[in-house]
Amino acid sequence: MIKVSVLYPYRAAANFDMDYYCDSHMPLLQETLRPALKGVAVDKGLGGGAPGSAPAYVAIGHLWFDSVADFEGAFGPNADVILSDVPKYTDIEAIVQISEVMID
Repeated sequence: MIKVSVLYPYRAAANFDMDYYCDSHMPLLQETLRPALKGVAVDKGLGGGAPGSAPAYVAIGHLWFDSVADFEGAFGPNADVILSDVPKYTDIEAIVQISEVMID
């Protein structure tokens, strides 16, 4: 099992519409990436390690697939649709990490 994490670094002046991300963008991913997509989760950053500090990431989206090949096969043909939706909820340049899930 692999997990694709899309991390949105916190910036004081950045725009991120969490409602749109959860209510519209994630369902778009679920629709366009199925049946390869096995699950999704969204983390909302609340704070950093020090009391009162900003979070490192305003949001992190997680997508699970059986393999990197399954992710690439599902995302590739749908990349234009998915990426064209991003400006509707943020102006943050995301960081993407693909990980092997070791403990679930």
